[in-house]
Amino acid sequence: MNRRTLLAAAATTAGAVILPKTAFAATTAAATKDAMNSTAPYRSTARAQLSALRRGTITARDLLDQVLTHHAKVNPGLNAVVTLDADAARAAADKADAYLARTGRTMGPLHGLPITIKDSLETKGMRTTCGSPDLSDHIPSTDADIVALLRQAGAIIIGKTNVPAMCQDIQTANPIFGGTNNPHSPAHTAGGSSGGPSVAVATGLSALEVGSDLAGSLRLPAAYCGVFALRTSRGASPIIPTRGHIPRPPGWLTSSDMLTLGPIARDADDLDLLLDVLAAPAGADADAWKIDLPAPTKARLGQYRVGLWADDDFCRVDASTRNLMGQVANALRTSGAHVDNATRPVDFAASNTLFERLMYATSAATATDEAFAEEVKAAESVADDAPSARYLKSRTMRHRDWARADEDRQKLRAQWADYFAEHDVLITPAAPTAAVLDQTSVPLQDRYITVDGEKRGFFDQTSWVNLASPVGLPAVVMPTGQTSDGRPLAIQIVGPYLSDRTVIAVAKLLSKVLPTPPQAPALTA
Repeated sequence: MNRRTLLAAAATTAGAVILPKTAFAATTAAATKDAMNSTAPYRSTARAQLSALRRGTITARDLLDQVLTHHAKVNPGLNAVVTLDADAARAAADKADAYLARTGRTMGPLHGLPITIKDSLETKGMRTTCGSPDLSDHIPSTDADIVALLRQAGAIIIGKTNVPAMCQDIQTANPIFGGTNNPHSPAHTAGGSSGGPSVAVATGLSALEVGSDLAGSLRLPAAYCGVFALRTSRGASPIIPTRGHIPRPPGWLTSSDMLTLGPIARDADDLDLLLDVLAAPAGADADAWKIDLPAPTKARLGQYRVGLWADDDFCRVDASTRNLMGQVANALRTSGAHVDNATRPVDFAASNTLFERLMYATSAATATDEAFAEEVKAAESVADDAPSARYLKSRTMRHRDWARADEDRQKLRAQWADYFAEHDVLITPAAPTAAVLDQTSVPLQDRYITVDGEKRGFFDQTSWVNLASPVGLPAVVMPTGQTSDGRPLAIQIVGPYLSDRTVIAVAKLLSKVLPTPPQAPALTA
């Protein structure tokens, strides 16, 4: 097995979805947003929807009914939303309207906004399966921490979005609900594990979503579906609480030490909006702690010191992605930004190896005693140079070995910190290519991707996004431009620890000077 093929055992990503080609539009993101806002409200950004709700130009119930009508029309061809509770959503929308009429105040910053929730996040009273037959009848009695935050902010939760079984694939399909289709091309994957959430946002089935990210599960599907996503900072603790996220079993209080949750949106402004709601300490710390992320210190693109890592021998990108990175470089230089395309923060291969070891180790936490005992035996007998050695020996490493690996992680963080002392952000490709062909029916060992005609390991898809994963850095994936057949292309913007607002700010500025990504046809259906 290819060494990255082994990533399947612990990765958390998702999806697929399809529709007609869209012509390249060299209009600005702002012009696109204005055009969307002039149509049905549910097609506009979350900020525009919330503004209409507050002004009273639409009620929460009317907006919800628009979304449900749109859902009935387009979701059967996408399979993004797999559980729908329209009755509870209507009751919540009516309550929001009554409260606004009675008090003249909103119930919170997301008052009346209809949204979906990833099926890996426990939602009180709503079936939450994480795509696993073992959880097919699981109805949580409590909300995941972030679901509680969304309800407190006034969001109307209408249903759950699809994931691969236990979030353990970079495509979105499972034995309960089947597969989710990429909204831009039926033959290509929507990515995973946040494939359902990304498709829902891209097609107007949800104004916003929350994805989870360990091995690119949030950012890869966002890149493939043409939406924005933020992997949030994570140090000793995450800036968004993760309790209630499956695949850690229902009832567990801990999660992987590299897992983060983050917003998915149709533009960068909406990332900011949802980050304001979700950035909060865990419940036990709330009495004494608060999350106060620093604001960006620069207002213009030309003021930024930008590192550019456009390609690398470790994970070569294709011609379309190279061309896109060239456009990014030209736009930055035209804006007056200082661009450094030579300095590298870390060694790509060494960073990737450390990430794999740490990921395999944390994934062993929920293995049964019997299964883990078998893995220990296998690890003791496997040769160090065998294809499965890294996976087995990492899954079963002693605590001393994990402590040594964690020390290496801290050293890697220090290398990144040194880099960001001289650079404000680093821009990389989001993936080697646009969305790859869907391979959910192909056995894992036979899957591969093609990059400029060369067959490559299936999990090469996640290598670029995994640069930020072991060290807890914030990273935005933003769509820009498209391939000749209409699939979205995307870049990644990485910043220093806790610079979440800065990487969003850079995405906003770049959206004004880079090609507009294609709009999912189902959004305007």
